[in-house]
Amino acid sequence: MAEVFTLSHVSKTYKNDGKEFEALKDISLDIKEGEIFGVIGMSGAGKSTLVRTLNRLEEVSAGSVSFYGQDLAALKPAEIRKVRRQIAMIFQSFNLVGQRSVISNVMQPLRIAGVPHGKRKEKALGMLRVVGLEEKKNEFPSRLSGGQRQRVAIARALAADPRVLLCDEATSALDPKITGEILELLKEINRKTKLTIIIITHEMSVVERICDRVAIIDNGNLAEVGEVNEIFRNPKSEAARKLVFPSNPFDPTSSDSRLIRIVFDGLAASKPFIAELVEKTGRKVNILSANTKSVGGIGYGQMVLELPENKEDQEIIVNFFREGGLSIQEISTVTETSAGDHKRLNNDSEKGETQ
Repeated sequence: MAEVFTLSHVSKTYKNDGKEFEALKDISLDIKEGEIFGVIGMSGAGKSTLVRTLNRLEEVSAGSVSFYGQDLAALKPAEIRKVRRQIAMIFQSFNLVGQRSVISNVMQPLRIAGVPHGKRKEKALGMLRVVGLEEKKNEFPSRLSGGQRQRVAIARALAADPRVLLCDEATSALDPKITGEILELLKEINRKTKLTIIIITHEMSVVERICDRVAIIDNGNLAEVGEVNEIFRNPKSEAARKLVFPSNPFDPTSSDSRLIRIVFDGLAASKPFIAELVEKTGRKVNILSANTKSVGGIGYGQMVLELPENKEDQEIIVNFFREGGLSIQEISTVTETSAGDHKRLNNDSEKGETQ
């Protein structure tokens, strides 16, 4: 599989009033052709700066960024403009021209590229069919819902047949239902066309739903990169754990209590693990938090459970879940953090997992 982007020891430093701020710090990673790649981090982590280096909207201070083997810093202005035509972007704010109709918005990149009017109109109509908005071609953006406007933005981005689509917080302004629809549309486009899609987000739920691999950016550093399923199952960095673990609003009821995290990763959603635990072992657990869902009848998600104080009971419960095929992680401490980050679940003493 070809590498679309290769970042090698990339750093970016901003200078303002004699002061320096290092937004990116020695980042190396690659993005492969045809994958949906996520870049996730909290606000100010550096993820948007990172993505803007991919089309040289930001010049790197050190290191290099290559696009299909071409070092972007070595390209002349005409060459970089050619590269940018292969890298489309969609944004949180849609960036549609309010005075132009839907079809005129979609035709815009083709107009810039010099495509004849007849051909660009035909292509624009085809793109509107792809996103399910052909009947809205003569409407103006102000008459559309947020989800519809983002679909128009996607159609416009795809009109010039790019090789890469960058999505910068593209679903942040949408409600959960519409977000799901947009993500499913992007997945379908990727499935049919093998278009490389790069998703920039601060929401782990977006990454879980659509991405193949993910890079976690924390304070300008690359904290972790890998397959989404593996990072969800077994986050290694503190930054990844903060994003993956659900907020836990409860303390253990006793200092002898034991907290574990169980991960549902492709198991039957209908299987009642907690009920079966009680029925078959007579032991009970306290569910402190849960984030589970069914996708096509398959269960995904996680639960944080408090086990009883008795050590023998704890081992019986853990063994029951492991024998049922659940991934288990120990949560060794629960400590207070900031009000915006209710708890930190630290699994540095993580036990082994079963797949």
